[in-house]
Amino acid sequence: MADKEATVYIVDLGATMGETRGGRSESNLDWGMRYVWDKISTTVAASRKTWKVGVLGLRTDTTSNSLQDDQGYDNIAVLQDIDAMSLTAMRKLSSKIMPSKTIDGDAVSAIIVAVEMITVAAPARLKFNRKIVLVTDGRGAIDGDDFDDLAHRINELGIQLVVIGVDFDDAEYGFKEENKSKTKSDNGRKQAQNETLLSALVEKCNNGVVGTLAEAIDEMQKPNVKVTRPYKTYDGPLTLGDPKTFDGALSINIERYFLTKHASPPSATTVVVRSESEDGATQSTHTIDEMGDVEMANVDYNAVRNERVYTVDDPTRLGGKREVEFEDLEKGYEYGRTAVHISTSDLNVTQLQTVKDFSILGFITRANAEPYLNMGESCIIMPRRFSEADELAFSALVQAMVDTETCAVARLVAKDMKDPVMLLLLPTVTSEHVCLYDVPLPFAEDVRSYPFPPLDKVITANGTVLTKHRLLPADDLNQAMSDYVDAMDISVFGADEDGQPAEYADLQDNYSPIIYRINKAVGFRAVHPTEPYTQNDNEFVTRFDHPPEELVQKAKSQIAELIRAADVKKVPPKAKGRAGRDARMNKPISGLDIDALLGGGANKGPVIKKEGDELRKISPDNAIPEFKQALASTVSVKQIEGFAEQMGRIIESLIASSTGEVNYSRASENMRVMREELISLEEPGIYNTFITGLKERLVSEKLGGPRLDMWWTVRLSGLGLITSNESDQSTVTEEAAKEFLRPKTA
Repeated sequence: MADKEATVYIVDLGATMGETRGGRSESNLDWGMRYVWDKISTTVAASRKTWKVGVLGLRTDTTSNSLQDDQGYDNIAVLQDIDAMSLTAMRKLSSKIMPSKTIDGDAVSAIIVAVEMITVAAPARLKFNRKIVLVTDGRGAIDGDDFDDLAHRINELGIQLVVIGVDFDDAEYGFKEENKSKTKSDNGRKQAQNETLLSALVEKCNNGVVGTLAEAIDEMQKPNVKVTRPYKTYDGPLTLGDPKTFDGALSINIERYFLTKHASPPSATTVVVRSESEDGATQSTHTIDEMGDVEMANVDYNAVRNERVYTVDDPTRLGGKREVEFEDLEKGYEYGRTAVHISTSDLNVTQLQTVKDFSILGFITRANAEPYLNMGESCIIMPRRFSEADELAFSALVQAMVDTETCAVARLVAKDMKDPVMLLLLPTVTSEHVCLYDVPLPFAEDVRSYPFPPLDKVITANGTVLTKHRLLPADDLNQAMSDYVDAMDISVFGADEDGQPAEYADLQDNYSPIIYRINKAVGFRAVHPTEPYTQNDNEFVTRFDHPPEELVQKAKSQIAELIRAADVKKVPPKAKGRAGRDARMNKPISGLDIDALLGGGANKGPVIKKEGDELRKISPDNAIPEFKQALASTVSVKQIEGFAEQMGRIIESLIASSTGEVNYSRASENMRVMREELISLEEPGIYNTFITGLKERLVSEKLGGPRLDMWWTVRLSGLGLITSNESDQSTVTEEAAKEFLRPKTA
């Protein structure tokens, strides 16, 4: 395939292209330009200077072409000469695409002008892919007298002629315009005759295509797969054994090429809105992206250049920092909390002294080559071209691997001093070629093994095997699942070109939605910088996001039976808002008493009475868990106040009985739990009342003498008043809370 391309798009701008036909909401011109803009934007996105594009207007109000002095080339204008396409050129071109006020202009004459444009821009002596695309409604005059000479010239230059007609009939595609007008122009030529004339010209060309625009639009929706040019990654011997040591070692000269490459969405580059300096001159720009320096011709934006500055501590300099050059830096490796310096000369000991080599280390059976190993980029290995000895030896090796159902494990060093990689070689023999495919093998650390219990049995702690258990599916559930899987089988749900059953989710039709969406959005915004982007994914991208609706309808009975056998229940909606007391009182779906199962129910242990309510007594030795369990069983604010009062007395007891600061940490932890629980219960006032009283007792030395050191612990732990920022029910401000934490003496 040639690296150079020259394409001329002939766009019919006649007055009839401004009409809206076929029940569409957009004009014929806008509909046809959807195809042209898509192709041009794809060329711009490729950023290949050797892909050149020209645009020619047909049935224009003015005449501007190289053959305008000759008769029959009126109303044909060159909108853009054949040249590398850019975003700026696209936007200039878009302002010229509008319906004219005339219906005069010959499509065949426009094709002749396009041929001359290609002859100048891509001479026959150069290797080019040449293409002419005509988009028209066929409602203008067509002169069909010189088709033979024109077709001969097109074939001589190797030009592909593509004619795309608006509302053209296409029996193969299944499109036919009803009530087709009898005339296409004032000369009375029938529409069917115009289509026949253009089809006759295409048939005379060796590489010609004619079709209806509806089909072209549908094909345009199909994502384009980027074809990466295969390039050689290794050229040298493939060895089995050491030929330098053993006479019987195998050495075959091979060539290795890339086969599949990882596809990723285009990356974005940081830009800034372009501004003008005081003298009116625009600022100079530098464009940097992941691929290096590229041109940014957009007049609205400047690219951003990142600049990195390295500094070291220097107390003698202003600001305590001193800049250093990148060349003065040395590498240091972390060893614990220390940086260890290794000089560049010493780093050689950390690099393998490898030489170019491709050797087979051993063989494994094909059954042991797990599918997950084949997940990386792949390459194809072929024998060296024009070497019969290597072709024969390579074919024998591959055929032997196929017969024995084995794969090879090989070590590859692509060139000297490069890190070696381990590859799995898979033999393939077809009617077209004999080759080896290779995929990189993962490291042992890259493989994650997750053991799961068996699905058909339960093994108890003493080794007993149970086949009937509450965790195992019953016979009716197994049968329901089996029927459901059979009913949802998509292996033959699709259809091939002949209408025969075929794979529904063919791998060749499975595209990446991310790459498709970004490319479409960027292409649309390039042509329409101000219009809102409203395009949605098409069927090619979304068809595998969900099961086919027809298949789901056919499996309705199996789905209902599976729901019944599995006892599927709808999960209640998640409670909105803050988790308060009511949220804690929600009963589990199972209806089980969780407190009773855990042995921590509210009725366990001694009780005390407060204002008629019986409250569980919290033990000072196990205060935190019992306090949490007690609050979980509360149904009123009085009960919460009672449990908080108990916890408060326990905290004050710990402070009063503390020898020095021994119990301060334990008391502060109890306060932290008490504070968090009351915030979650939306009762900050109870804690604020407690902490206010605690401070008064500490200041008045009523807790076993002077205990202001405990207040210092409260300040450091952030256990002061609950503010309105922490709880909506609190009225304490941040300033008031800070003032409260300041110690005061009695």
